[in-house]
Amino acid sequence: MRLATFTHDARTRIGIVSDNALLDLSELAPELPTDMRSLLAAGEQAMARARAVLESGSPGLPVEQVHLEAPVPDSSKFLAIGLNYGDHIEESGMEPPKHQMWFNKQVTCINAPFDPIHLPRVSDALDYEGELGIVIGRRCRHVPRERASEVIAGYCVVDDVSVRDWQMRAQTMTLGKSFDTHGPVGPWIVTPDEVGDPHTLELRTWVNGELRQHSNTRHLIFDCFDQIAHLTAAFTLEPGDILATGTPAGVGMAFQPPRFLIAGDVVRIEIEKIGAMEHTVIVEPDETEFV
Repeated sequence: MRLATFTHDARTRIGIVSDNALLDLSELAPELPTDMRSLLAAGEQAMARARAVLESGSPGLPVEQVHLEAPVPDSSKFLAIGLNYGDHIEESGMEPPKHQMWFNKQVTCINAPFDPIHLPRVSDALDYEGELGIVIGRRCRHVPRERASEVIAGYCVVDDVSVRDWQMRAQTMTLGKSFDTHGPVGPWIVTPDEVGDPHTLELRTWVNGELRQHSNTRHLIFDCFDQIAHLTAAFTLEPGDILATGTPAGVGMAFQPPRFLIAGDVVRIEIEKIGAMEHTVIVEPDETEFV
């Protein structure tokens, strides 16, 4: 299945994408939760009911008539691993890590798959990182590698947007990875039965139609299951948590001179069997918000 969060007629809810139609679960299965985190937490019985909706052949809304949101817009954790492709390590001039290198992307950076991203007021070192994303489906701790697949709800596309100068100022990298709008996720969650082996997927990133990144998830140093085993040795993962699994070579920072993003640039990231998302860079708005 392809599970999506979407807005239509000023109401945000969840649904299933079938071909070019979006099946609204709030109408076709009103007994199910109406947000993605709750749906995932409801477990296999809820997933089975959603599959029944998909198999029913019910009509849906044309996808182009809805606004796709981040599949889990209110995730409790958004974690990303650094230096997890050999060619990216080489272009970065870094040593291969002996251990997995994780950092937080603050969840306020989560962005819809086709919404714009901001060129910050405080930096012009804006960069892209196309990545395979994992969405956790079960609350879990101390997951052995051989059972890690059991806690995965599905996969998505992530852009680990990075503000490079701010990233390098802090040992944790969190500041430079967490600017508002700098966590596009989507376009939906594709369940593991449709993806198959997550370590055989082609990944491509374009900027203004120019192919910048092209790799395959077979080149991950620490694969998806290693990552889950490692993280859950330390803390609990929960339904809806997002893991970004690393980026391959071709980021803007690695060019000589660097080719950072500017206003008007269009970034498109596509992963085999999952789909694509695309976002335009805009100048950060002048508004100041106090809530």
